[in-house]
Amino acid sequence: MRAIRATAAGGPEVLSLDDLPVPTPGPGEVLVDVAAAGVNFIDAYRRSGVYPVDYPHVVGFEGSGRVAALGDDVVGLAVGDRVAWSNAAGSYAERVLVAADEAVPVPDGVDDDVAAALLLQGLTAHYLATSTFPVEVGQDVLVHAGAGGVGLLLTQLAVARGARVITTVGSAQKEELSRAAGAADVIRYTELDDLTTELPARVRDLTGGAGVHTVFDGVGRSTFDASLASLRPRGGLALFGAASGPVPPVDPQRLNAAGSLYLTRPTLGHYVATRAELVRRADDLWDAVRAGTLDVRIGATFALADAADAHRALEGRATTGKVLLHP
Repeated sequence: MRAIRATAAGGPEVLSLDDLPVPTPGPGEVLVDVAAAGVNFIDAYRRSGVYPVDYPHVVGFEGSGRVAALGDDVVGLAVGDRVAWSNAAGSYAERVLVAADEAVPVPDGVDDDVAAALLLQGLTAHYLATSTFPVEVGQDVLVHAGAGGVGLLLTQLAVARGARVITTVGSAQKEELSRAAGAADVIRYTELDDLTTELPARVRDLTGGAGVHTVFDGVGRSTFDASLASLRPRGGLALFGAASGPVPPVDPQRLNAAGSLYLTRPTLGHYVATRAELVRRADDLWDAVRAGTLDVRIGATFALADAADAHRALEGRATTGKVLLHP
């Protein structure tokens, strides 16, 4: 089978299309024919060495497809079932092994591309808006990278829960997408001379001087200080990613001085710790898609062999919504 491997830590050029043996499912595993694989920043972090991993390794953790074979002790799944997953190493491939507990059934009415595009970013948006800092009616919320994959989904979920959402974006096209997702106000950070001071000032102008209840920040280093300064007293900052680089160590006293703020660095694994919770969150997302209340934007698709170009587009912020690979 064909698969994309990162041969060493480095840029997109280290990605190689290789022929590898088809894996055999072990106990509790299923072999899946991959229909689409999701491209995510975490793939780039592992490829580049920001997250240390062994090399070479087959890249990717998310996708959708059909079960091709079952390992021993697998219950509740059958050959031919449509599934999606967000945590199966080696997903940039024609076939991948998925732990049966991680394989989420995909219902009729949700196609393969949407299933692959939604699960990781949708589950992330879901836990942020419903569990990390549950969004409530009447709250003001700031979402960075509002036209990105998580940003578009998170905006829709927050608006559905009754919040007023402010987003940051980098262009007029992205502003249009963010507003279509429900953002009440959009700030183009590219038009600000000093993000750290001007962004919080704009946010406070939009909230009557109060600041927002919650900031959802997947950008990291370049937005972190502005995020803290945009919060009202006792507000919460969920730092769920580091697209611009990791945030330097933070003195907890800053949270006190800024108004008894809350800061958390959540990760998806702790919010889908059981299969029951994983399936519950996924079912909420599938239901919203089928009801037409959650739109999943697929911004770009690439052939498996063009994975390096997909990474360049993602890291260069040349995409909106989700990036997919088709084996």
